[in-house]
Amino acid sequence: MSARADRPGSGPATIIDVAEAAGVSRQTVTRAMNDMPGIKEATKERVLAAAKELAYRPSRFGRGLVGHTQRTVGLVVDDLMNPYYPQLASAVVSSARDRGWNVVLAQTAKAADQYTLIADLAKQADVVVGYPALTDNQAQEVLAGVPFVRIDMGEYTYGGGIQMDVGDAMGAMADHLLERGSRRPVLLDVGLPGFPSARGKSFLAAMSARGVQVPTVSAATKSLSSGVAGANALLEAHPDVDAIMTFNDIVACGALKALHEAGVDVPGQVRLAGCDGLNLGRFVSPELTTLAVDMGAVAEAAVGMALAMYAGEVPLQGARTQVAHHLLVRAST
Repeated sequence: MSARADRPGSGPATIIDVAEAAGVSRQTVTRAMNDMPGIKEATKERVLAAAKELAYRPSRFGRGLVGHTQRTVGLVVDDLMNPYYPQLASAVVSSARDRGWNVVLAQTAKAADQYTLIADLAKQADVVVGYPALTDNQAQEVLAGVPFVRIDMGEYTYGGGIQMDVGDAMGAMADHLLERGSRRPVLLDVGLPGFPSARGKSFLAAMSARGVQVPTVSAATKSLSSGVAGANALLEAHPDVDAIMTFNDIVACGALKALHEAGVDVPGQVRLAGCDGLNLGRFVSPELTTLAVDMGAVAEAAVGMALAMYAGEVPLQGARTQVAHHLLVRAST
């Protein structure tokens, strides 16, 4: 059965159909069809063969855009009120700028229709990176043929992915807390009770491997206010706690406020640690111990992978790379 016969629908083939059949981006199809530089000969031949099989004819409008040289990275973030995302956005802008690309931003928090928001972004951008609130099936529908790199990929599979590796760093954090004398640590996680996050699972496993069973309290969201509420609930449930590992630095800063208001000395009575290494952690008192990640390295990995997909140098599916966290000890522990 031909590729054309396999294609759903009866209308004429589109550039997306050709991109999917050849396993490349829409932009790579444009380069191949217009004999533009910056594409490998083997990739070009594969695209042309797919276009012939599908009887694809480029639109006049599309050909009219061939001379357009400014390229754009579409960055998807959750909530810019969370300091993590502005810090990431700054790093992505720097990485893209160094390569001569622009960045357009989409914030999914409080969007009436996140699917449509990201679909609109995909029409404006040549590649998409970040944290889209989409399942794999949704991403495949809305980003078909667009180079796409999901940051902190976890268990998702569609597109390329940056894996945020906290395993070794959580082991280092467990060792650090135990060496400082902590014997009754509690995890302040985010999400539904009984369903630990990937970070939470990693900390629990690290402590269990060292012979310590850690109870968990769940904050509702990754926010300062949830950190305050979660820490208050934690203190009520575990008044003898002597160390708190939190889901992220934002929750940790909220927890720090709650501990101060409860008259709990940090780190004298309770040691407190976060995750992500945000600049914010340097401006609280005491300064926050954290599992830091190099945001510049995350941005470089994501932008570099997306642009390699755009150039046809790596496939649109299956590319993966890891960026590891590391222990950054400050005054809070």
